[in-house]
Amino acid sequence: MTIHILPPEVASQIAAGEVVERPASVVKELVENALDAGAKTISVEIGGAGRTLIRVADDGAGIPADELPLAVERHATSKLLSADDLFRIATLGFRGEALASIGSVSRLTITSRPADAPVGARLRVEGGKIGRVEAVGAPVGTLVEVSDLFYNVPARLKFLKQDVTERRAIDALLTRYALAYPSVRFKLSEGSSLSLQTAGDGDRRAILAALYGVETARQMLEVTSEEEGLKLSGFISPVALTRSNRKEITFFINGRWVQDTPLTQALLQAYHTLLMVGRYPLAALFLEMPPEEVDVNVHPAKAEVRFRNPDRVFSFVQRSARRTILAFAPVPQVATQALWGRSDEGRQAVERGPQGDAAWILGHDADRGPLTVDRTQMPEDGSPATVSGPSSTVITQQPMSSNIPLLRLIGQVGAAYLVAEGPDGLYLIDQHAAHERVLFEKLMAQHDQKHIPSQALLTPVVVELSPASARLIEGQLAVLNHFGFEVEPFGQNAFQVRAVPALFAGSDPAAALRALVEDFEEDETPLQNEIEAKVAGRVCKRLAVKAGQVLSPEEQRALLNELEACASPRTCPHGRPTMIHLSVELLERQFGRKGAR
Repeated sequence: MTIHILPPEVASQIAAGEVVERPASVVKELVENALDAGAKTISVEIGGAGRTLIRVADDGAGIPADELPLAVERHATSKLLSADDLFRIATLGFRGEALASIGSVSRLTITSRPADAPVGARLRVEGGKIGRVEAVGAPVGTLVEVSDLFYNVPARLKFLKQDVTERRAIDALLTRYALAYPSVRFKLSEGSSLSLQTAGDGDRRAILAALYGVETARQMLEVTSEEEGLKLSGFISPVALTRSNRKEITFFINGRWVQDTPLTQALLQAYHTLLMVGRYPLAALFLEMPPEEVDVNVHPAKAEVRFRNPDRVFSFVQRSARRTILAFAPVPQVATQALWGRSDEGRQAVERGPQGDAAWILGHDADRGPLTVDRTQMPEDGSPATVSGPSSTVITQQPMSSNIPLLRLIGQVGAAYLVAEGPDGLYLIDQHAAHERVLFEKLMAQHDQKHIPSQALLTPVVVELSPASARLIEGQLAVLNHFGFEVEPFGQNAFQVRAVPALFAGSDPAAALRALVEDFEEDETPLQNEIEAKVAGRVCKRLAVKAGQVLSPEEQRALLNELEACASPRTCPHGRPTMIHLSVELLERQFGRKGAR
């Protein structure tokens, strides 16, 4: 093919692909324009999860009628004049691409009126074609309507996710901006359903309560730190309040939401040694710094930034968060007198805890060093773990059958593991994973029989969720009711639990409901094709006994007997091993009774 210039409409659609990825991208650009215009009230209404309608209204400065056609042209902006301005940007928008990109892949209508104009003006853009400006009656501010998104790019339309996913992306976006701009009133609705509404009174903790519930907001720790040129404010969670992923970690830099991996890592470093492996904090942090110290022009969607002095910023965030955590939750000291004179390696293992590192130290020999089980290489096919020493000596046991032999309970160690003797050696059983397997098989057996007994609660429990989480629960109500839960909407982003499966009687019903809105650290691949099994696995994980929970001898024995009766006792529903087997032969080798090492 010969080299040629692309038609303007094709070039516009290519450029739009970098800015407008999904409905949430449109909402982001329009909300940022409203904030740049000084709006104090921003109302967002969507239809068809943003595919059919996005309407954003604000009470900002407005656009004069004679500038409306220029506003939808590419590279038209009021926020910078020269290339030098790129290195001291104090506004959210600056490239002049958003409205042009949106107008090229949708039917766009802009109605605006500045405070000094007697009437408003309206302009329509369809697939990049700009219409005529009309005089209309309108309040001060701007109203932007985007309908039929991607109607002229059907290939892009096919790549959009399910409605519930697109709605959750919009919910999460508005949630973040509501936290970043507490003095602005935000409202998000779809038809008659109201997802988010804030008062705009500047109280961030009140917004946290509206998003995550009063109890969660009460527990959040306030961060306030300042040093030369840097200021950090916001909230982080205490060590007892965590999630299984990083999705609830939010950073704003100079009012701009960014997804910066080093900043997230700095926050996680502040929690170092305080959280279990695979658990992450909640955070909404707002970093302010001189505009010339950060470059925001490094990503098409402006989601990433580059710092002039990244090490200083990283250290400031880490120290500020760590100082806040320790001020409210001092680090407990290890009682070394209770270590019974262990070797240095053994003492380090106790201080780290059984889940503190990938290698869990089981014992120590003066000649061979520590005996370890590599938890990063746990098999998922029911075979036992590989046990190795510090050098080339590796002892791999032969695969065992899917069932386990009858075991004799010895006791509990570390308030997390059961120790039992079998005919072929010693078994160490993870009480949480084992109980999770027992609950899962019982619940799925009742499911297969199409009869899951339900237990009504004496007092219904109300659970408040964030808008994004509430969307997810709404899509799972039928499945929850099928499993013996009785859950119904109870106001904005709230649900009332009136009954739970009899199998979980006495457990926390709020924990069961929240289990559905977290992506767990375990791989759920075995459950991907069965939504019922996936839901059951999540609920059972949350309601199973936890590591650190002391069980009576009767409870230990009952758990062991129920695990022996399971069809797949060697793994939890997510594929994690429930036990480690140490054969008699291995023990004899370790004690020097048999064979060469």
